[in-house]
Amino acid sequence: MLTVDFSRFPLAPGDRVLDLGCGAGRHAFECYRRGAQVVALDQNGEEIREVATWFAAMKEAGEAPEGATATAMEGDALALPFPDESFDVVIISEVMEHIPDDKGVLAEMVRVLKPGGRIAITVPRYGPEKVCWALSDAYHEVEGGHIRIYKADELLAKIREAGLKPYGTHHAHALHSPYWWLKCAFGVDNDKALPVKAYHKLLVWDIMKKPLATRVAEQALNPLIGKSFVAYATKPHLPRLSENEADAK
Repeated sequence: MLTVDFSRFPLAPGDRVLDLGCGAGRHAFECYRRGAQVVALDQNGEEIREVATWFAAMKEAGEAPEGATATAMEGDALALPFPDESFDVVIISEVMEHIPDDKGVLAEMVRVLKPGGRIAITVPRYGPEKVCWALSDAYHEVEGGHIRIYKADELLAKIREAGLKPYGTHHAHALHSPYWWLKCAFGVDNDKALPVKAYHKLLVWDIMKKPLATRVAEQALNPLIGKSFVAYATKPHLPRLSENEADAK
């Protein structure tokens, strides 16, 4: 289940991609399938080992085109182990709401991104997330849980402040908002509640079968109750120095 829309976020074979806070690896796997040179990074060693296993399985099955590469590694989002301007593309999906120093993470992403490179950032959307917080303290008051709720204009302002130029936004996963409201209402750890179980079956069916009816319904509902807010931005090229300015340096 992808949150980044690759029709709005073009990816070329050979692009060097950082999936920052990759989690289970869903976006990293898609980039690998599209021929990118992918680095999937997360602080969770267990998840990174699982992602590495899947990368190996994808290579064995021939799911990635020739020239594509994939590496999974542990790392700290606030101290990325890469030189400046290392990546053409950076993806950070459902991560920034967990990190106290979100400006520091943005600064690190900008540092490792090449001029002209692209960033995709996804976070829980303000409205649906506010409902979850109101229904359940356990939803967010856990170690490593959500520590803030972003308003769209607040996130875009931070993106601009970091030196990036936003070029598009949208919402995603409207069908998942009611599921999380049910989870919060019946207990986030209570997967046996009948409404939660029934809705989960619906989501699994939708993900596996991709029926037209639910695709159309979600597209219609995304502007209203989409669970995620997605922003795309570029890192501007620095203006060229005139001969006089270059000589002065």
